[in-house]
Amino acid sequence: MKYKLFILTLFAGFSFGFAQNTSDFFKAADAFFKANVSNGKVAYSKINENPEALNTLVHLAKTVSVSKNDAKMYQAFWINAYNIFVIKGIVENYPIKSPLDKAGFFDKITYEIAGESITLNDIENKKLRAQFADARFHFVLVCGAAGCPPLINTAYQPNTLEALLQQQTELTLNNPNFIKVKKNKVELSEIFKWYKVDFVKNGSEVDFINTFRSEKIEPKSKVSYYTYDWTLNKQ
Repeated sequence: MKYKLFILTLFAGFSFGFAQNTSDFFKAADAFFKANVSNGKVAYSKINENPEALNTLVHLAKTVSVSKNDAKMYQAFWINAYNIFVIKGIVENYPIKSPLDKAGFFDKITYEIAGESITLNDIENKKLRAQFADARFHFVLVCGAAGCPPLINTAYQPNTLEALLQQQTELTLNNPNFIKVKKNKVELSEIFKWYKVDFVKNGSEVDFINTFRSEKIEPKSKVSYYTYDWTLNKQ
């Protein structure tokens, strides 16, 4: 009986520890984004000069445990993790003009996150896209470039995730600098070219975009893609 009690106590302790780590991670992430992001731009120079808050956040991310059975918790964690470790990768190579200036930035460099070694591409493609059919991820995962949808200055959290996914998708797809409409022609970000399969599951790319736009695009508009701006999204 004492042995069973010990095991239950130990298990409860581990569970509480992981719960605490998750809570601490979201709290620290929220404070970090609020302090270092403004109008979609990141204060890389400031973070580089004083990386303590980022390093604390990176350490917390290592110990978090999330399960896709709790979908909102899981998605919120990995979205934040992606955005944080993009910043981490840039700061580690700062000053840098673009994330592409560092070879393997997205597909070779690994980070220790939630108990495993993983690349940024693996977070996007294996942790999120492969697990959940939600193209809105593309408007909240921010790759550190000016051509990306804007990074918000708050953490994604389980109870705000759905509203923020919707908000950021609508904000991006109604932005005339992101979706460039000219009469019967529309120029799209190369995001729509690279991940086309995600946007055409229930129709065309224009059909997807119109789901979130207040001013609809002519469905038969000619679609083309403008060149992605990989310039760093720095303040």
